[in-house]
Amino acid sequence: MAANRILAVDDEIKNLALLEAILSPLGYEVEKAQSGKEALARVEASPPDMILLDIMMPDMTGYEVCKRLKSEESTQIIPIVMITALVDKESRVSGIQAGADDFLTKPVNKIELTARVKNLLKVKEYNDSIKDWSRMLQDKVVEQTAMLRESFEQLQEAHAKLEKAHLDTLFRLSVAAEYKDEDTANHIRRMSAYAMVVAETMGLAEDQVRLIVHASPMHDVGKIGIPDHILLKPGKLDPEEWDIMKSHTLIGSRILADADDDFTRAGQAIALSHHEKWDGSGYPKGLQGEDIPLPGRITAIADVFDALTSKRPYKAPMSNEKAFGIIEKSVGSHFDPGVVEAFFRGIDKILFNQKQHQDRS
Repeated sequence: MAANRILAVDDEIKNLALLEAILSPLGYEVEKAQSGKEALARVEASPPDMILLDIMMPDMTGYEVCKRLKSEESTQIIPIVMITALVDKESRVSGIQAGADDFLTKPVNKIELTARVKNLLKVKEYNDSIKDWSRMLQDKVVEQTAMLRESFEQLQEAHAKLEKAHLDTLFRLSVAAEYKDEDTANHIRRMSAYAMVVAETMGLAEDQVRLIVHASPMHDVGKIGIPDHILLKPGKLDPEEWDIMKSHTLIGSRILADADDDFTRAGQAIALSHHEKWDGSGYPKGLQGEDIPLPGRITAIADVFDALTSKRPYKAPMSNEKAFGIIEKSVGSHFDPGVVEAFFRGIDKILFNQKQHQDRS
């Protein structure tokens, strides 16, 4: 297998030499660029597996380089780690808005650098495999459609298999996004089941219920882009860490953007809106009331109930009764009153699903 290619971009040769000295012995092929324009030219000629990008450069800032690469379909999945001496919150927020996947602070710590590189290359490899597998499936569908044109029943069967494979891929992507901080498979099954009960109790059409069931597991896919030291922190996050944590909604929306299928499009809406609140005090956009997409409002109560009643690195599980009290107090502030009413009308089914998908002890 060919070595992973990493493009290091910095206007100072000594910084490039340091990155090469750390990464080359680990088997990575390190390419170097001393300006934003040179970096863009190298990426256009031969896209690397990952980019380590300095922010402050004379001809073009790292923000500009990152924004341009993330705006192009051919380069937007390349992981970009911004390396900067700037430590203020505004710089990091600007980096997130430009599309950066992670940050490192100068002087670079060898252990932290190698860990970030290893983790993001795994994510890149996973994303590449999904794209390759998707293309393979599309080719297979074309082939099978030609073969089965005279048999409507066989064509339906092929379509059902393709959709099942696609939904399985989305579920696995959801598990991959959260595997570090939760008993993820059961968490996703529980909150998806809770969302289904609420949607059915509200009288939504069968196709809308099915859409929510399969899209709601993607709510936290953006956690792929949150650094481990924040995601797994056992104590309370400081304001800067909290701003980075909240960006998982935007990251998730970017990951799922521009999809052709209804499930992923619904997943994008849910990823972006499941932390909005009925009174407008949520994030990332401060949406209020029915401006929040209904699938996001339904996913919000399902996710919060499971979070309250599940063990987390920073807390013990809460009793169902106490969680019910918190939800009731949040009617009209955090939660849509109609969604809460449906939640409690379907509470027997919700508790049944909670028991069916208990965490491993």
